[in-house]
Amino acid sequence: MEPGRAGWFLLLLLLPALGAAAPGEFDPYRVLGVGRSSSQADIKKAYKRLAREWHPDKNKDPGAEDRFIQISKAYEILSNEEKRANFDRYGDAGESQAFSQQQHRQFHRFHDGFYFDESFFHFPFNSERRDTSDEKYLLHFSHYINEIVPDSFKKPYLIKITSDWCFSCIHIEPVWKEVAQELEALGAGIGVVHAGYERRLAHHLGAHSTPTLLGLINGKITFFHNAVVRENLRQFVENLLPGNLVEKITDKNYIRFLSDWRKDNKPHVLLFDHMPVVPLLYKLTAFAYRDYLSFGYVYVGLRGTEELSRQYNINVYTPTMMIFKEHIDRPADVVQAREMKKQLIDDFLSQNKFLMVARLTSQKLFQELCPVKKSHRQRKHCVVLLTGEGEKFAEAYEAFLTFAVANTKDTLKFVHVYSDRQPEFADALLMDEEKYHGRSAVVILERRNNAGKIAYKALEEAWQGSKEDNFILLDLLDQLRTDPGLLSSETVVADLNDELAPMFLIRWFYSTLDYVSDCWDSLFHSNWREMMPLLSLLFSALFILFGTVIVQAFSRIPKKGFVEVTELTDINYTSNLVRLRPGHMNVVLILSNSTKTPLLQKFALEVYTFTGSSSLHFSFLSLDKHREWLEYLLEFAQDAAPIPNQYDKHFLERDYTGYVLALNGHKKYFCLFKPHRSGDEGGTLGSCEDYNALQHAEARGKSSCSPGSRSIKNKLHKLSFWMERLLEGSLQRFYIPSWPTLD
Repeated sequence: MEPGRAGWFLLLLLLPALGAAAPGEFDPYRVLGVGRSSSQADIKKAYKRLAREWHPDKNKDPGAEDRFIQISKAYEILSNEEKRANFDRYGDAGESQAFSQQQHRQFHRFHDGFYFDESFFHFPFNSERRDTSDEKYLLHFSHYINEIVPDSFKKPYLIKITSDWCFSCIHIEPVWKEVAQELEALGAGIGVVHAGYERRLAHHLGAHSTPTLLGLINGKITFFHNAVVRENLRQFVENLLPGNLVEKITDKNYIRFLSDWRKDNKPHVLLFDHMPVVPLLYKLTAFAYRDYLSFGYVYVGLRGTEELSRQYNINVYTPTMMIFKEHIDRPADVVQAREMKKQLIDDFLSQNKFLMVARLTSQKLFQELCPVKKSHRQRKHCVVLLTGEGEKFAEAYEAFLTFAVANTKDTLKFVHVYSDRQPEFADALLMDEEKYHGRSAVVILERRNNAGKIAYKALEEAWQGSKEDNFILLDLLDQLRTDPGLLSSETVVADLNDELAPMFLIRWFYSTLDYVSDCWDSLFHSNWREMMPLLSLLFSALFILFGTVIVQAFSRIPKKGFVEVTELTDINYTSNLVRLRPGHMNVVLILSNSTKTPLLQKFALEVYTFTGSSSLHFSFLSLDKHREWLEYLLEFAQDAAPIPNQYDKHFLERDYTGYVLALNGHKKYFCLFKPHRSGDEGGTLGSCEDYNALQHAEARGKSSCSPGSRSIKNKLHKLSFWMERLLEGSLQRFYIPSWPTLD
C-alpha cells in the first residue's frame, strides 16, 4: 500500500475515536462540581445543595432559572447509571444511537471529499436516512408518561414502534410518513418509539414485535390490526374518538340543540359544510374542546336544512362556523373560509370558550373564569350574580346579561351562581341573608389564593336590574380601576360543588362498561404472551369453583324416566342390604298398606333427581309386616324413638309411616329421616328429636303422628334437602353391631 493512501486509511479509522473523545458542550460533572469517581451519595448531596441555592423561587438572579435547569439536567444524567456510563464512554448521555449517528455524520463529511457516497452500497438500514422524518416524533419513557398520556385526553395519538433491521418497517414507511403529516395537520398526535433504544417504553405499550401501530386516547391503548394503508389508518384514528362528539343538525332539531346552552352551561357551535359526513378535522376539534363547547354539524346539501341556512344567511359554497351563546336567534361570532385550517379554528374557539354570563357549576370553572391574582398589573375581577332558578329571577338575570354584554373587558368576567345549588358559596358572600332572601344579589370579587381566600364587595341593595342598579354597579367598576382597596371585605370560600357531575350509579355504570371493554380488547387484541398467566389463573379459579358443582349436577341427571323402587323382603334382604357393595346405600321408605300409593308417589318425586347416582338404591318396607325389625333398628337411635316398653299402651299405635332410612350395609350404620310435622317450617332433616317431648305427647294421647292429623304426602316434605345432606355426609349416623333378620 502506498504511504499516502495508508495515511488516509489510518486517519479514516482514527477519526470516529477522535470525534468521540472531543469534549461535549455540556459537562454534568462540572455543573455539579463533582469528580468522575464520585459516588451516588456525593452526587445527590451536591445536587440538593445547588438546587436549594439556585432555585428560582429563592434566587432572584436573572440566570438562576437557566442555572437550575442545568443542575437538574446534570443530576438526571449522573443519577442514572446507564446515562452516566454513556456520557463517560461517548461524551453524550443518550443511547449508543446518538454516538453511532455522530460517527456516521463525521464519516459522511469525511468521505464526501472523496466523492464516496453511501448510496453506492444501497444499504436500506441506515438509521439516519430512514428516521429523518421520525426524529421530531421520537418518544422517551418519561416524556410519554408525563406529557403524552395527559395530552391524550385532548387529542388522540397514533404511535409507531419501530427498530433497526426491520424489513416491514421500511415497507410501511412511505404510507406512515404521508398519514403522519396529514393527521398532525388535522390535530392528531404522532409518536415514534424505537424499540432498540426504548425497550422499557415498548414493553410498557405492549409491543413485542416491529412494526407495531397503536392508538392512544384518554390514556387507553388500542392496537391497529389492519393493512397499513392511508384509508385504514385514518379510519382507525377516527374510530378512537367517542361517537357522540358531534350531533347532526337539521331544521327539526336546531332550536332544541341551541337552547341546551342553559342546561349544558356551554356555548354551542354549528359548522355548515357541503360534505355528507362530518370531517375528521371537526371531530378532532370537538374532542379537544368537549369540556367547553357543544358541537353540531349541518350538511347543507341535505334536504331539511333549507330553513336553517336561510335563518342564518349561510353561504352554502363556503364552510361556515358559528358559535351561539345566550341568544340563539343570532350567532355570537362567525368565521368563514374556503379551507378550514386547524389554527384558524383554534383561534376562533379559544376566544369563545365561555358564555357571556357563565354559571359557576364547578371549582374548575371558577378557577378558569376567575383566576388568582398574580400581580398588581394582572388583576382580574369577577362580577357574580347570586340568583335562583325559575321565572321569578328571569328579569334580574336578563338585566344582568345585558349589562355584561355592554361592559365585558379582558380584566372583567361576569358570572352567575344558583344560590340553592351552591349554598356555602352564597352564605360566605352574603352576610345579611335576610336582606337578600328570595332576591338576587351582585358581588364583585377577586381571588387572592388557591386556598379559597377572596376579597369582595357586595352591592348594598338587592339586584333588580333597574337603571339605578346599572348606574351603581357601573360606578363601582369605574372606582375599582383606580382604587383596588374598594374590595374591603375578605372571606374564605369552600370549593364549589360539581353540579354537572353524573350520579354515582351512572359513573359506576360507565366505569364498569369501560372496564369490560378494556378486558374484551385485551382478550382479543393484546399480546398472548402477556395474557396467558391471567387466562391460566382465571380458568384455574373457574375450574376450582364450579368444576365440582358441575360434575355433581351432571352426575345427578336421572338415567331413567322413572324411579325404580323395590320392596325390601326376606328374599332380597341379603343382597339389597347385608351384602351391599362398599360405598352403596339403600334408601328405604317406611309405609303401610293404606298409605302405600300416595307415599310412593311423593317419594318418587322427592328422590327423582338423585336417581342418576349409581351408588343409591331405593326400596320400601311394609310396616304391617316388619314392625319389629324397624323397632329393633330404632333402639339404636334413642333420641329419635323411645325404647319399646311392654307396659306402654300407646306402643302398638305408633305410626312410622313416612320414615326414611338410609342404610349402609357394609359399614353397618343408618341415617334417619322423620316425617315433617304440620306447622314445623324447619322440617326434620336430621334424626334427632327430644325423647321426653315425644313421650309426653304420646302419654297425653295426642295423635300428632297419626295419618289423620296431617296430609300423607306432606310427611315427605323437604326429603330432597335431607338427600342433599346425605350425599354431603353431614347427617348423623347410627351404628349397629349387626343387621337383624327381616323375618
